[in-house]
Amino acid sequence: MTEPTELQQFYIPEEQSVYLLSQSQARQLREWIERCRHQLAQVGYREVELVGKGAYGFVFAGIDSAGDSHVFKFTRQNLPQSFHERLEEEAFMLEQVDHPRVPKLIAYRTLRHQAMLVMARAPGINLEEFSLRQGRLTARLVIGIAAQLADILRALRRESAEGRLVVHGDIKPSNLMFDPLTEQVALIDWGSSVFAQLDAEGQFLSRNVMALMSADLQHTNARMGDVYYIGEEQLNGALSSPRFDEQGAAATLYALATAQSSRFGHETIPATSLGLPIEFARVLDAMLSNHPALRRRAGDYFLQHMPRIARTLISEPVAAPESPLVPVWVRSLEQEIETVIYSSRKAFLRDDHHLDEARDDTLSAINDVQLDRYYKQFMQGMGDLEKAFLVAVGRLGKYPVVGGLAVRWSDAGVEFDTTLSLNEPSLRTAFVAAVNNMITLARAIRRRDGVFKACLFNARRTLHVDRDDASQPFVPDAACAIPYEVSPTPELEDASREHSYFEDGPDPEEFLRLPTVMIEALSRLNAIHHTGMIIFEALPTHLKIHSYYRLLDPAQEAEFRACLETLLAAVPQIDGLGVSGYMKMPYKNTRHFAHRTRQIDS
Repeated sequence: MTEPTELQQFYIPEEQSVYLLSQSQARQLREWIERCRHQLAQVGYREVELVGKGAYGFVFAGIDSAGDSHVFKFTRQNLPQSFHERLEEEAFMLEQVDHPRVPKLIAYRTLRHQAMLVMARAPGINLEEFSLRQGRLTARLVIGIAAQLADILRALRRESAEGRLVVHGDIKPSNLMFDPLTEQVALIDWGSSVFAQLDAEGQFLSRNVMALMSADLQHTNARMGDVYYIGEEQLNGALSSPRFDEQGAAATLYALATAQSSRFGHETIPATSLGLPIEFARVLDAMLSNHPALRRRAGDYFLQHMPRIARTLISEPVAAPESPLVPVWVRSLEQEIETVIYSSRKAFLRDDHHLDEARDDTLSAINDVQLDRYYKQFMQGMGDLEKAFLVAVGRLGKYPVVGGLAVRWSDAGVEFDTTLSLNEPSLRTAFVAAVNNMITLARAIRRRDGVFKACLFNARRTLHVDRDDASQPFVPDAACAIPYEVSPTPELEDASREHSYFEDGPDPEEFLRLPTVMIEALSRLNAIHHTGMIIFEALPTHLKIHSYYRLLDPAQEAEFRACLETLLAAVPQIDGLGVSGYMKMPYKNTRHFAHRTRQIDS
């Protein structure tokens, strides 16, 4: 195991759900957000709200004295000066762009020693949020968004007076604001934008021979956009080009049409299988192709012909609701759910032959519940199909859902054991689309023999135990209790259908070993009819206990509660760092699917 101090260096704590932060971290975060709100109110803004946060800062919105809506992008104060300079560079690049679908720069200023970027606010919500609510977008809507994206890209290809082209570098659904009333889009977040080094034909961009000779033509100036959407050239450090944004646009349109959160599934679920106009679908598939020359030709065709394609009359008969391929339960509970996913047993999805040995050691040593969500390099060494599957699992965690799933691959096909309980009935259609995509992608994975598991829990119910240093035990507060629900169900006629915590043996990817008294309590729990999971996540000075429990046999509540109390009482005996998790389904209801490499064309 690596030194304890390394465990937290792979993502920034502010990116987590606030309910997964330690008490001190959560307090600091809330105080900082409140300070930003207060400062904006002091300079005359009202209705100030936090609208987004990322790795390096936070985004607020407010209304000025004239009634105009503005967006404010702050860089966190404790970051190096270079990050504050990046915000100033973003302001400069945004100033170069003049387009009605790009919210304008208002100002770049320093407020109480805090760098701040002020921009006009585009109406609506971002397309990632819209997609999560709607599921697969209609063909008509996808075509309308595509036409607007093509219009933006054509404008960016036009040289400025200095002979420069601007590359946005991070086109993705969450960077596109969408107004449902007008169906207009706006491209935001220019933090990855640069001046192109090459034009669309691959020629160096400079009208001045001396400038061309003095330019650095060996190193890219491109910044890394979202690895779920950028193309191969940008990912591999090619010189920056307008082609980067074509790839981002194609990946975005594909994701919106399929209700996915990445580009990776395009070979298994091609655009031609989605009911889109066939000309547009073929262009989209070609833009996502693995062949560079075909991608370039398709990109040119997209920009040239999209205005005509957008005038196509599209007949969209009312389709029957999509049926889930595995059971999806919908319950409308009073409690709010902030879902987080913990997945394990995924090492077999990586091809170790393509991994640098030291890199592999590093990945193996880092074990954190939200690691996959924020440290996207965990997919290093995976093929696109395996990446697409894991991203599809991750998309489930963007819904208010609790439960778990176990996936087993063999030569005969794929088996799913699931328990998925959605807490918002209005999201059922979109959630079912996400579940079915995950299954379709899993069916296409071949030549694997292994088990993948994922637990979905409510971060609002996570218990936190702090200690001053690693030499001391974790001691829960006296008022601490592991929460659970009671929901009686008919008794199983066949006891062999009971699912077990221990079906697949110890997880080779989990490094925390629980004390014997805890394992014995889990064994007692295993004999009681219930569904749920518990995960212990031990960091040097912070222990998180994530859980979701639903007792299905009310007659055994006293024993059930005693087992949970025993688990909690044994927490001071936990020794070591890492994660250890146990999951139990309500019963075995395995669904078998044959392998299928590609979804058929519509």
